[in-house]
Amino acid sequence: MASAPSISVSEWAVMQVLWDRSPLSAAEVVEALEGEKDWSPRTTKTLLNRLVGKGALKYQTQGNKYLYSPAVRREQCIRHASRSFLEQVFGGAALPALIHLVTNERLKPGEIDELRRLLDERRSS
Repeated sequence: MASAPSISVSEWAVMQVLWDRSPLSAAEVVEALEGEKDWSPRTTKTLLNRLVGKGALKYQTQGNKYLYSPAVRREQCIRHASRSFLEQVFGGAALPALIHLVTNERLKPGEIDELRRLLDERRSS
């Protein structure tokens, strides 16, 4: 798979649909986003074309339609977006970001336990 490109907020919505189920035609992507986005079909098709241009999506032809599927894994894009966010907002430092999230977000007891487990595991390695 290709390296992860920068993906806009709108493009993330399209990618989420295709990561969850693909390949899909443009019409199927439009239909999947109908309930959550107030976009015209043309907007969705424009986003599909941009994502193909960025290398985030690939397509194959089936008759007279294109079937789209991800060219990059969700995890690659999350890693890229996280790194970009850390750089822009926290100067690349993970600790201030973690402190901010832990102190400002509501965490369930199980989530706190998972964070402890991950930190303990990280300390051991």
